[in-house]
Amino acid sequence: MTSTTAFWLAGRQATGETTFDVTSPWDGRTVGTVSVPTDAQIEDAVSAAHAVREDFAATPAHVRAAALDHVSRRLVERTEEIARLISAENGKPVKWARGEVGRAVSVFRFAAEEARRFNGGEAQRLDTDAGGQGRLAFTRRFPKGVVLGIAPFNFPLNLCAHKIAPAIAAGAPIILKPAPATPLSGLILGELLAETELPAGAWSILPVPNDRMPALVQDERLPVISFTGSETVGYAIMDSVPRKHCTLELGGNGAAVVLADFSSDEDLDRAAQRIATFSNYQGGQSCISVQRVIADASVYDRLLPRIVAAVEAQVTGDPNDDATDVGPLVSEAAAQRVESWVDEAVAAGAKLLTGGKRDGASYAPTVLTDVPAEATISCEEVFGPVLTVRKVDGEAEAFAAVNDSKYGLQAGVFTHDLGIAFRAHRALEVGGVVIGDVPSYRADQMPYGGAKQSGVGREGVKFAMDDYTYERVMVLTGLAL
Repeated sequence: MTSTTAFWLAGRQATGETTFDVTSPWDGRTVGTVSVPTDAQIEDAVSAAHAVREDFAATPAHVRAAALDHVSRRLVERTEEIARLISAENGKPVKWARGEVGRAVSVFRFAAEEARRFNGGEAQRLDTDAGGQGRLAFTRRFPKGVVLGIAPFNFPLNLCAHKIAPAIAAGAPIILKPAPATPLSGLILGELLAETELPAGAWSILPVPNDRMPALVQDERLPVISFTGSETVGYAIMDSVPRKHCTLELGGNGAAVVLADFSSDEDLDRAAQRIATFSNYQGGQSCISVQRVIADASVYDRLLPRIVAAVEAQVTGDPNDDATDVGPLVSEAAAQRVESWVDEAVAAGAKLLTGGKRDGASYAPTVLTDVPAEATISCEEVFGPVLTVRKVDGEAEAFAAVNDSKYGLQAGVFTHDLGIAFRAHRALEVGGVVIGDVPSYRADQMPYGGAKQSGVGREGVKFAMDDYTYERVMVLTGLAL
């Protein structure tokens, strides 16, 4: 019998009156049973966070940094255990799950470093005009208040880390809602935080069902909302609380551009391998996975068969097997949606070069060409192991094709030309341009977020801390400068 996993209410374990099971998308087994907080317990968590906000903001930097360092070290110690848990509840191949734990280790380490140096204050002399003689401005940043962090299922540990770690580093209490499909990885962070000396109320991890979220979202004691997930839900949250500060990471349909100068056999082999790997890693369930390949006509005919071969070489199957590259999607319903989008595109004239088959929650790595522009898979985020390949003539047409999307998260440009790199950086309407690689690269300390319908605000530890805080100026008068 599976024991019930408690949630974390103001730093302590608690159980509610109901539970739900977390099941493996690979084999349907019960991975864990999670307790659900009652409305009264949610109120307790919010009240505790609101009450501690001023004291937590004043907590010495070394206390917050020590707690973050502790979590980072403990994640290292428990890497294999946590990776297996991620794989079990998410379906992610265990080798990718280990990488996710490694990234979370870095997020907490970066946050500890930023806690030590953030908000040191900046002085500005004001006697540049006569009226400011004898005056000095001193500026520091202070938390806006309690953060409500809402995390998705696709990186169930690391994206929880990206909510929790910057908040603690900035001295902002946080209430984290992990995804209902994958709450266990987020709750593990509660175990590690409970080993620290952070004050009660500074953090809670509440596996709240989605249908009970509106009350939390609209609670005035939670002035900052950090959400990662779908465009529909993200903008619904923002529209419902127009006076709150919202950071939204809403996904994309990442493009990888292969230009004419990236044309040697070695170049094309590398591009094909990187495209195949990162259209299918995490089962394609990454906001920056490769969904669209845009290839110059001069390399298209040599690149396309390489991509198909590299995609077909991806090892699919049991996510517990170290050899597996591509596991199941998070649910059978997710795989059915991907299947319907591919079928729609093929019915409209797209050519299916490989894949296109579903088995339960698993969907075979798939390559399409000649996809109509109006097909759903051309316009929306597929969030599955599917890529489309398109031929263009020249740099300008390639960049226009990237921008021909309502999304703008990241883009990759395979080129050796530094001039093209800078033109791409200027022309592409995205939050990040990766030169010489796919759009799927993310360093957890860099600013990460999108343009257009891909969201607002930035993740990345320091940049999230900026989002969670505001500048407050103090003017000192009567000084001899």
